[in-house]
Amino acid sequence: MGWLLWYLAAAIAVASGSERTQHQVQHGPCSYTFILPEVDQCRPAGDFQVTNSLQQDSPTQQQSPHAEPTWQERKLESLESATENNTQWLQKLESYIQENVRSEMERNVIHTQTATMLEIGTNLLSQSAETTRKLTDVETQVLNQTSRLEIQLLEYSLSTNRLEKQLLEQTREVSRLNGRNSYLEHRLAAMDARHSRELKAIQQEKQHLLDQLDRQSHLVNLLEGELASSTRNSTLLQRQLATLTETVQQLLAMVSHYNDISASSEKEMVTFKDCAEIFKSGFTESGIYNIHLPNSTQKTKVFCDMKTRGGGWTVFQHRLDGSVDFHRGWKDYKLGFGDPSGEHWLGNDVLHLLTTSKDYSLQVHLKDAEGHQAYSQYDHFYIDGEEKKYSIHVSGFSGTAGRTSSLGRSGTMFSTKDQDNDQCSCKCAQMATGGWWFEACGPSNLNGIYYSGNSNVVRYNSMKWYYWKGPSWIAAVTTMMVRPMDF
Repeated sequence: MGWLLWYLAAAIAVASGSERTQHQVQHGPCSYTFILPEVDQCRPAGDFQVTNSLQQDSPTQQQSPHAEPTWQERKLESLESATENNTQWLQKLESYIQENVRSEMERNVIHTQTATMLEIGTNLLSQSAETTRKLTDVETQVLNQTSRLEIQLLEYSLSTNRLEKQLLEQTREVSRLNGRNSYLEHRLAAMDARHSRELKAIQQEKQHLLDQLDRQSHLVNLLEGELASSTRNSTLLQRQLATLTETVQQLLAMVSHYNDISASSEKEMVTFKDCAEIFKSGFTESGIYNIHLPNSTQKTKVFCDMKTRGGGWTVFQHRLDGSVDFHRGWKDYKLGFGDPSGEHWLGNDVLHLLTTSKDYSLQVHLKDAEGHQAYSQYDHFYIDGEEKKYSIHVSGFSGTAGRTSSLGRSGTMFSTKDQDNDQCSCKCAQMATGGWWFEACGPSNLNGIYYSGNSNVVRYNSMKWYYWKGPSWIAAVTTMMVRPMDF
């Protein structure tokens, strides 16, 4: 807009005559000061020419002759056209002012008009600046929108690439499955052929068995004929059988007489109730002895330990080599099993009768695969009868096999794989194996599975006495035995 201000300055100079006047124009934060020229004194010889062409702040970019102008360019062209019209109007106004600047009064009027024109020019300048700003904002928005579209296009391209890769992988998977299906079809055909051959062979075997059945039926008929002929000769056999029966009766009478003699002689012999009485009678060698339990006429074989901690111990459990299976039912533990000279369980009925006849102590002797030994001593021990599930009662713990007792608490009932009496829903006798006083699967079970050798593997179903060497201890020899407290 510099050309507009220049023309306004020239007009003011013509109107003011020979005086050099100044005029200020405020445009936003900027202030413009113009010195109006003395047109009358400086007018050149020729006519003062003013061009109508629109001056631009910067050269326009050369466009392609066939490119269609954008809406920004069309808007700019309309603004240039309006500005050129304003310029022509200002030129006409200037000619009018030159013709009427003869008097001082007209000069004042021209000053007023000039000020008005300057204000109009300032307004036009502000409008042009505002229009330029709007064009810049629109261009920025267009660029932003274009950038967003390019980003979205790039994202769509990436998504398309991923979909193509997934489609390729799925195509490969389908191909692999087709190959697998073909392989399975071949296998199925081979299996059908094999089954057909096997069915044919079974049919042949069936026919062979039918033939054998016919032959055996024929033989049975022959045997029936021979049996009928032998029946006629049975009279002699009946006579011989009568003779044998009479002889057997005589032998039974002799045996009965002998048993009466033996029973009377045994009544005259001395009987012992436990190994402690046998030890006190002078037998100090460990071995198998017969004892007569209180309130019972039955004679029971037991192993007596006459050497350990003073002797006189009646052994009711012994493990040493795993030769006897201890994962048994309630009846086996009730009556006892094994051989007293080796691995055995004396029997819960025997143990109940023995330990309730007087006050007994319990000793549990342990030995590991390396030869280390330890024991747990209980000053008072007994078990209830079968009606109370052979509940255990112990007190007065001492010994070297741990700082605390590994045996179940008093009142704990006995459990086996076929009779669960523990306090756990997991059935300890089936999980840990064997028969024992399981409370909630507890820290001990000397009737578990026998594992030989050393191992760091924790076996839940092995023979264990937790508070001696922890869960990984493997027992080599265990012995449970009782002795009267007053021994």
